[in-house]
Amino acid sequence: MVRIAGIEDGTIADELQLEIGTRIVRINGERVRDNIDLTFLLADTDLELETVTPGGERVIYDVARDPGEAMGIVPAPDTIRECANQCVFCFIDGNPKDVRQSLWLRDDDFRLSFTYGSYVTLTNLGPKGIQRLIDQRISPLFVSVHATEPEVRIRLLKNERSGLIMEHLRRFAEAGMEVHTQVVLCPEWNDGVHLDRTIADLWEIGPAVRSLSVVPVGLTKYNLNRPVRLLTPAEAGAAIDTVNAARARALDERGEAWAYVGDEMYLIAGRELPSQAWYDEGALEENGVGAVRRVLTDLDAGIPALPRFEGRRIRIATGASMAPFFRERAGAIAEATGAPVEVVEVENAFYGSIVTTAGLLAGADVEAALKVDLRPEDVLLIPAEALNADGLFIDSRPLAEVRAALAPALLVPGHELIDTLHRAAEALEGGGVGAAAGAPVRRPEERSGSVWSVSEG
Repeated sequence: MVRIAGIEDGTIADELQLEIGTRIVRINGERVRDNIDLTFLLADTDLELETVTPGGERVIYDVARDPGEAMGIVPAPDTIRECANQCVFCFIDGNPKDVRQSLWLRDDDFRLSFTYGSYVTLTNLGPKGIQRLIDQRISPLFVSVHATEPEVRIRLLKNERSGLIMEHLRRFAEAGMEVHTQVVLCPEWNDGVHLDRTIADLWEIGPAVRSLSVVPVGLTKYNLNRPVRLLTPAEAGAAIDTVNAARARALDERGEAWAYVGDEMYLIAGRELPSQAWYDEGALEENGVGAVRRVLTDLDAGIPALPRFEGRRIRIATGASMAPFFRERAGAIAEATGAPVEVVEVENAFYGSIVTTAGLLAGADVEAALKVDLRPEDVLLIPAEALNADGLFIDSRPLAEVRAALAPALLVPGHELIDTLHRAAEALEGGGVGAAAGAPVRRPEERSGSVWSVSEG
């Protein structure tokens, strides 16, 4: 059932005087299991709502409405469906004890896949759950395949149900559903001939498999080599070549790219990033595919129109992955702004130096790096991906504490470097932090990709 968390003014729910906290049990006799059900069932114009009030009273409402007329029910968030696997590469196993509490959640929820594009394994759904996806045509879904060979996938996920993945995907295709697929590449586990098999199997399903993203495994100092290790440059290069061969075939036979590798694969291999055109429309940026190239493209385009910062020094804090790219552009930024520019490469002591993405930087690490040679006139730019919606860094350090520790320098978080520089200029012109006090929140809590850095997949 779904609990009502809010009522929109002037809507049918408002006229019915539905109470916040009321549970919606059935609609037109159909059980309401979650918000997906609620959305589907409220599509009818003639409705019978069976509810239970906060006081326990069962009330039934008959509603006849015009097409498109809003009910005005704001549902409470669904309880997250958690992961049933024990993946050998699970990033949560690499969390330190004092990480932000919400990062302990092992979510594997098809509803988040459908609504936000997060990748799920489908292993916590039994036959009825899979049939529900088909019956309601919940599509597109984003599916973490990792390997199509049953024994390989079972070994990776440590879940016997995981061996059914090809059966599920074929059923989805037959039902007219679409999926985007992902492989987290773990050396000596699902690479080489296993990756070849996975690509071939997914291609064989047909156009219902809309894409395949291959991203490198991400580990921390807490789970390195237990039991998975990081890719070597040669292994990353081999994966790039394999995926690019599949991409060439897809372009030739279907006229679409289909297969991609995450940006970090190129960085590990020491290869130049592809051009913007390689990533097509950038639909997979949240999975670390094309995010770096887009950031660099937007940055290069925006530099000539940057505001002036005479009398200031600009310091850009980022992770080790993006630091070289920003250093290459520091001179151009300095010329455009009239201020010296320093790129501060923040070492990740919280997770270990092997974690190079700016989205996983801890507040303590950011503060320590920026305190070195700190000047009052500094304009400090930090990636907002390192913060959650409550302004907490991944080590639970509040942004306000870090800002106070670095005062009177101006600290500005942001998602895009060009936009962040403009916001910093506005704040300085206004004589205070102003609009730069926080950064716009774009994504659901803990589902952010990395814009100033490389996604961990």
